[in-house]
Amino acid sequence: MKTNKKYKTISKGALLLVVVVTLQSCFVAKDYERPDVTPETEALFRTENLPQDSVSMANVSWKTMFTDTYLQQYIEEGLQNNMDIRMALQQIQSATAYAKEGKAGYFPSLDLGANVTHQKLSENSQFASLITGDIDTYDITASLSWEADIWGKIRSNRRATQAAYLQTVSAHQLVKTELISNIANAYYNLLALDAQLEVTKQTIETRRIGVETIKALKDAGQVTQVAVDQNIAQYNNARALQVDLEAAIFKTENTLSILLGKTPQKFERSRLETQHIESEIKLGIPAQLLSNRPDVMAAEYGLIQSFELTNVATSNLYPSLTLTASAGLESLELDKLLNVNSLFATVVGGIAQPIFNKRHLKTLKEVAKADQEQALLSFKKTLLIAGNEVSNALYTYEAETEKYEYRKLEVEALRAAETNSEELLKNGYANYLDLLTARQSALSAELSIIDSKLQQLSSVVNLYEALGGGWK
Repeated sequence: MKTNKKYKTISKGALLLVVVVTLQSCFVAKDYERPDVTPETEALFRTENLPQDSVSMANVSWKTMFTDTYLQQYIEEGLQNNMDIRMALQQIQSATAYAKEGKAGYFPSLDLGANVTHQKLSENSQFASLITGDIDTYDITASLSWEADIWGKIRSNRRATQAAYLQTVSAHQLVKTELISNIANAYYNLLALDAQLEVTKQTIETRRIGVETIKALKDAGQVTQVAVDQNIAQYNNARALQVDLEAAIFKTENTLSILLGKTPQKFERSRLETQHIESEIKLGIPAQLLSNRPDVMAAEYGLIQSFELTNVATSNLYPSLTLTASAGLESLELDKLLNVNSLFATVVGGIAQPIFNKRHLKTLKEVAKADQEQALLSFKKTLLIAGNEVSNALYTYEAETEKYEYRKLEVEALRAAETNSEELLKNGYANYLDLLTARQSALSAELSIIDSKLQQLSSVVNLYEALGGGWK
């Protein structure tokens, strides 16, 4: 008899295994494969100087890229104290917890509980004649539940949580990249404003002297009061410009304070003319954006998560194999609860196939597929945007580098025109309008060349960020 029972048990187990294997052949969770993005990466940078190798300035450390000691100090402080950085780290902590939960999906669930039950039977029930009085039951029960990962549902869910974790890591890297770029641009903007303020102060002094000169010429009868008034107006125009520049410096310092996670304050800094970014401008091949740009990586991790969740939604349509067991101690008398005769155990194994559940599981699968398609489009769009930013930053750098040389020639010519106009006016060979025009043009040109230098520096910073530099 015992042998027959043993064979029946083995036969049932074998039958259950055959059913599971047969059903598993219908669906197995797929493995993620990166979609073909060749059309998106071809000519992505829109430049005639196509990259010939994989060397990219994105792989250069920010400490090597930015050699100004003040700027290095501020970037270091920002990476330590910036609020966005700290919030991103907390998001990583949350994602880490979910990733740990996903890894634990293979483990069984185990619960332990102790219960006291008091039962009063109806006098008219079928047990009233057999049992008199109330019934007290005491038990200590451990329950175990485990689901076999037949279709890869648990594995896919684990991969989805891992992708979500890596997505938050990439988001943190993106915040770092953007923060470094913002700090560098704010710092260079301060240096440019300082340079413009210095030029303006020199101009104010020159125009003050000019006012005294034009008054002397009026007293000598060479010019009229109109010339004096025009020179005074131009002098005060420069003084008003000084106020605007000082206000811009004040606000930019406040902006830098926020980036560094500090209260508003004044910052020590060097001079614009000492700034040189010595790292060679190298783009690398467009496909490197897939591993260098944090936002592109985050978009792909989002796609991976959606892909795995589609696997999970599909596997929910198939049968689940579960094993449940409970064991413990149960007794009608508390003092006998820990007795060996109070032991009990139950083991149940079975397969459950969803049949009709108001179309809920099918809806989840369709929604998961739609989400996956959206994630794919978002990934490709992010890659295109990345290429666009690289292209714009590179073009701006080349344009500003060329324009800077023309600005220098313009400043030299206009300063010479200003000097010559002053001499001609003193000797009666020019009118005051020529001098006013030359002065205003020279000031505008000097401010413009400073702005051109700023744009050149900023374009390199933006190119560094666009290629994904800074976070490594």
